[in-house]
Amino acid sequence: MPSTAGQNLWLTPAFRQLVSRRRRFIACLTLATLVPYYAFVLIAGFAPDILATRIFGASVMTAGWTVGVLLIAGTWLLTGIYIYRANGEFDALTNAILNGGGQ
Repeated sequence: MPSTAGQNLWLTPAFRQLVSRRRRFIACLTLATLVPYYAFVLIAGFAPDILATRIFGASVMTAGWTVGVLLIAGTWLLTGIYIYRANGEFDALTNAILNGGGQ
């Protein structure tokens, strides 16, 4: 594809809308992933007693383990949300643009 075709693509409103929507969505998911992870690390570093709290009286399960597992599960969930939206909305917009419907 010649470079002018790529430059013309940037001029279409549908393509700019697609790029804008994807960037906003990815930024939101990135924040939703990084903020809890960094909070977990900061709490582990500056207030480890919070994560060392036992969930049940004499249990060996601590809050740190529980939060860690929830962080991993949350990351999987956010990945699934991205895949669902990318395969649906973003792919449909991309196909419309490539087939000339976005001009």
